[in-house]
Amino acid sequence: MQDCFTDVPGLAIGHAHDALARTGVTVVVPHAPVVMAVDVRGGGPGTRETDALAPDTLVERVHGLCLSGGTVFGLAAADELVLWLSAAGKGLAMAPGLPAVPVVPGAILFDLANGGDKAWGSEPPYRGLARAACAALGGGDVSGPVGAGHGARAGSRAGGIGTASARLSSGHVIGVLLAVNSFGEVYAGAPPEGPVPMPKLGGAAGLANQNTCIGAIATNAPLTRAQARRAAMMAQDGLARAIRPIHTPFDGDTLFMLSTAAETGAGSAPVMLAEIGTLAADLVARAARRAVGL
Repeated sequence: MQDCFTDVPGLAIGHAHDALARTGVTVVVPHAPVVMAVDVRGGGPGTRETDALAPDTLVERVHGLCLSGGTVFGLAAADELVLWLSAAGKGLAMAPGLPAVPVVPGAILFDLANGGDKAWGSEPPYRGLARAACAALGGGDVSGPVGAGHGARAGSRAGGIGTASARLSSGHVIGVLLAVNSFGEVYAGAPPEGPVPMPKLGGAAGLANQNTCIGAIATNAPLTRAQARRAAMMAQDGLARAIRPIHTPFDGDTLFMLSTAAETGAGSAPVMLAEIGTLAADLVARAARRAVGL
């Protein structure tokens, strides 16, 4: 294994960025539809189709995931991924003659105030960046200032994308892909206790210049949607192990949990689920540090 997200079989990722605007997009496309759940923390989330991932909703499996910079403007990147998947025949089969309908959740981070040229008028770059990310699928699983993390900031540091993976006791693999744009500081070890150094707020609204960690955890172990949600909840603890403060009013921390297992059945045994969630948190902390070069 290479200690990266795509060590999990059945997944491809693609990154694209705009150096002038200092922003980017990352897409995750499974080879076959996957079980997916989500856990959202913090006071300022920006998401798409997360309600569709609840265990009591209709569609059991989804077709892609889109992570983007650009705050609300970046949500348009998922529209392009939907079109790309549909053109490839990937999605829910409708009546004859109708296009396939992909289910593509997504999340965004705030990188508007990072000094890049955001004077894009009526043509934000995110749909084009999503097309470029789709064209780059399978081109490499790397940590650093790529894709959705290209223009990210993490406290006083440059942010970025971090990846990590591990093998479960069952032989299955678990991997993490994380874009770190945190309001809080990322620490190489356990965050210190005591007074909390607050990043400078900017803008007329008194908001942070950066906020939000968004990402995905994947495994080829079988999970039900309810189990995937529990694992996503446990994985959020990894952010608290590396970043302080975290889950603040300024953050929109959002983690998706995917299972690429072909057959879900009853999912994994509760003890295995506990192992999955625990390792997910470990890998999220490792990926957060890698995203900023620690």
